[in-house]
Amino acid sequence: MEYSSSEDDEMVEDSAIFEDDVKAPDVEQQTEEVTSSLQTVSHGGSALASIRNAIENELLAVEDCDEVNQVPSPGMEFESDGAARAFYNAYALRLGFGIRVARSRCERRKGVEVLVMKRFVCLKEGHHKKKVAENSTKKKRKRLSIRDGCPAMMEVVRRGPEKWIISKLVLEHTHIVVSPERVREIQLSRLSGKDREHQDYLKEMRRRVFGEGDAQILINYFRRMQAENAGFFYAMQVDNRNCLTNALWADAKARMSYSYFGDAVTFDTSYRQNKNMMPFAVFTGLNHHGQTIVFACALVMDKTESSFTWILETWLTAMCGRRPLTITTDQGKAIEAAVAEVFPETCHRLCRWRILSRCQKKLSDVSCRFPALHDELKMCINESENVETFEVYWRTILDKYNIGENLWLQSLYSIRHRWVPAYLKGSFFAELSTTHRVETLNRFYRNNFVTECSLQMFIAKLDQEMDSRYEKEAQEDCATLNIQRILKTQSPMEKQAANIYTRMAFEKFQEELVEAFNYYPLKIQDGPISKFSVARDGDARNRHFVVFKESEKKAYCNCFKYEGSGIPCRHLLGLFLVCGTILIPEYCILKRWTRKAKSGLMLQESVHEGQYSEESPILWYNDLLHDAMKCVERGAASAEAYRIAKSMLQTVFAEILGFEESESKGMMLPHVEKAPKRTG
Repeated sequence: MEYSSSEDDEMVEDSAIFEDDVKAPDVEQQTEEVTSSLQTVSHGGSALASIRNAIENELLAVEDCDEVNQVPSPGMEFESDGAARAFYNAYALRLGFGIRVARSRCERRKGVEVLVMKRFVCLKEGHHKKKVAENSTKKKRKRLSIRDGCPAMMEVVRRGPEKWIISKLVLEHTHIVVSPERVREIQLSRLSGKDREHQDYLKEMRRRVFGEGDAQILINYFRRMQAENAGFFYAMQVDNRNCLTNALWADAKARMSYSYFGDAVTFDTSYRQNKNMMPFAVFTGLNHHGQTIVFACALVMDKTESSFTWILETWLTAMCGRRPLTITTDQGKAIEAAVAEVFPETCHRLCRWRILSRCQKKLSDVSCRFPALHDELKMCINESENVETFEVYWRTILDKYNIGENLWLQSLYSIRHRWVPAYLKGSFFAELSTTHRVETLNRFYRNNFVTECSLQMFIAKLDQEMDSRYEKEAQEDCATLNIQRILKTQSPMEKQAANIYTRMAFEKFQEELVEAFNYYPLKIQDGPISKFSVARDGDARNRHFVVFKESEKKAYCNCFKYEGSGIPCRHLLGLFLVCGTILIPEYCILKRWTRKAKSGLMLQESVHEGQYSEESPILWYNDLLHDAMKCVERGAASAEAYRIAKSMLQTVFAEILGFEESESKGMMLPHVEKAPKRTG
């Protein structure tokens, strides 16, 4: 006799729904044993205390288990089905997914029914079966099913009175698993009054976002997008009530853009400044034209540390595990703690433009009396070339306006190393100017993503905006290839730069080169490491130092402009001009600012080559897109090249349509056994 469990019998503490063609694991899932103890929670203090102790004891038991680091393997033996369950439960808790008993079988032996088999499965095993609708006028809220057909399971069978062995085993999951380091915190926090307040907040946030509608609109959109494009990634996190808490998604173009321009990232949570805005956040960066590009989008219903940690970890998974060099975020304890946990080696900067914006509000009384204060603060922060200059300038402003005791300014000063440019020199942020703010999506947010906007309208407008940005990038790609640069000097370096940089990057280089003719280097130290003093027309106040290391054949300037922006500074170029350097040294040319920024290996190949099989649709998609981009770049160079490229693309597309038609009729074409080898 066999028995199967029902989804209605389950209680899931925290779960995440992930969709990608990549086999991967789950986030913050508690085990069935732990969560089952929470079903009897009452509001009584003694009951809460006893349950808290029960959870603590069970977690400690798991931690103290001798087999805590073991991985299930076929043939492994246990003294009972309970011991097998405890072992699999400990394994699941360690990896971060929930389990349940899906099936058991009994046999009649000597007139007595004896349990002979048990199958433990991931909580996401199977698919939810829709119940037949009852004739009732009562409106029922639809719930998201956490099941997605995950095959992970462990089956044990009886081989003796005290002998059970693993007979069937599947370790792979079809969703993402992240180690649940915060399992204890999450389980226990749900017993507190704060959790009830938190649930009320989430309920109100969902009402504002979804209205009387249903989150299924969002998941239907995600599944449709992934059906159209295998490279589309999405993930949804739900709470113990199967209600949406967070969602993150990224299309194939965004993921590919990250492989080229993911060195400097901004996690934009502007919505937090206005309660009437949709709780929408984005991961953005700058492409080789200096345009803002989107790497991923997120709906953030929850604003806790664990919530932001989930978003960052999920985004990192979507970007195939490649961490950025730097990340910029808004201020906030929850965000800052999450970044420190997920990106411990990444330079974390706080957005100074948001800080300056808050200064206007926090210092409104003082600014009314001293209108010039805000501009002086901006100049002090943005234009101080070094720490010493900033410190003197800052103190001068505090004394001038008698605001040294202002608590807001004191708090900003205490974290100045996190947001003032002078303290962050040497870290790459892809900013070509500290005084010019890069275009963001803020205006687009304000105009479109108010909470009165329906979810369907939200998605439609967002797609339009993304398409518009992709089109602008393509237009600039074409302009870079076809528009002739106007040279301002006779230097071979300028001509070289005109041929390799994009239009925007060339303009910045040209600006530095023209200024370089006014700077004169003076050698002040000789030897294996030479040192030069470089000043404008002999003005010692604007003096910088350039070091040349003979062993590396490289020069470095203490202004750190190249390290921060990727464009050689006027001081380096001034030295090159005097020393007779004809062309820009290769180490001074950062590929991300060149016309060929989008050539070469992509993220999936260069970072996680082994993560995908040769039969993975995401590799096929990215490889074809890579080749297509090379065809587009060459094909747009002239009218004849365009004609050839257009004709070939139309021919290939017709052949693909013919193949699909043959497939649909059940016909087999010869020699279509395996995808061709990817090209570099």
